[in-house]
Amino acid sequence: MDWLTATKIPIGKWAKAAVDWLTDNGAWFFDGLADAINWLISWILWALQAPHPLIVVAVLAGIAWLLQRSLATVALVVIGFLFILNQGYWQETTETLTLVLCSVLVCMGFGVPIGIAAAHRPKLYSALRPVLDMMQTLPTFVYLIPAIVFFGIGMVPGLIATTIFVIPSPIRLTYLGVITTPRELKEAGLAFGATPWQLLRKIELPYAYPQIMAGLTQTIMLSLSMVVIAALVGADGLGVPVVRALNTVNTALGFEAGLVIVVVAIVLDRVFRRD
Repeated sequence: MDWLTATKIPIGKWAKAAVDWLTDNGAWFFDGLADAINWLISWILWALQAPHPLIVVAVLAGIAWLLQRSLATVALVVIGFLFILNQGYWQETTETLTLVLCSVLVCMGFGVPIGIAAAHRPKLYSALRPVLDMMQTLPTFVYLIPAIVFFGIGMVPGLIATTIFVIPSPIRLTYLGVITTPRELKEAGLAFGATPWQLLRKIELPYAYPQIMAGLTQTIMLSLSMVVIAALVGADGLGVPVVRALNTVNTALGFEAGLVIVVVAIVLDRVFRRD
């Protein structure tokens, strides 16, 4: 087998050369993207941290009522966030919510249009499928390395890594929802003279709505699953005490922070779930 390893394909060297070229020639782009992301993060953090925590809890409870019309869900939101306040993790929770909200905005903002385009262009989806598979199966720490090189340490590389890992879900589920629209509905729309835009807006998207909302829920849950990994590259949030507990073998701290993450996940799942 020596003859096979003697001619090793230099994939690592090619990847390093590509990253070095991007670093040298694309610094203006990465700096601008980092500034835009930091601006978005700072505004969301201000909206969550500037008011009194009880005011934020009341607003979140109101959002839960508007989305679910369920007193049980509202009670769950209030009890969940009051528990977080009681445990002293309010600041970390708002930082994690900021990361999740930014991830949702980016992933849904790009994922839904890409999924729609892929549903109407089979060749595009065929080209996207291996890329999406790689984005979800490639170990997260691998693309954390270039994220740190391009954006440094902080919330931005954590958000970039989260987005890369999460965005395949809304793309796939939007594609699935649009592609499974019954042919009879499309033919009826065409028979009544619907344009492609009207067909998309009035037939395909309403039919795909449950799948798109499933993509939203998965985006939220997968983003929460990345908080610990994001903390390893300097992102603030609930992942920080988990990493600290791991480094110091602090069982109490790890259990507290882990339970708070679970509470946030349950609350967000109940608020945005569509049965």
